[in-house]
Amino acid sequence: MSNKRNHDEQNVSEKIKDGAGAAFHSVHSALEATENAAMSAVDATANAISDLTDDEKKNRENR
Repeated sequence: MSNKRNHDEQNVSEKIKDGAGAAFHSVHSALEATENAAMSAVDATANAISDLTDDEKKNRENR
């Protein structure tokens, strides 16, 4: 009986660990997706500012 109980407890323990690992992986993936979206927004903003300043520089040179 003791071996079966120990085995059952180990199975429960493994299932809890697996569930926690899956949850951690999901959260980690979501954070990476959020980071990628944020960096894309930063890159787009930087490009827009660069384009505006380049246009302004060209306008000054053409005057």
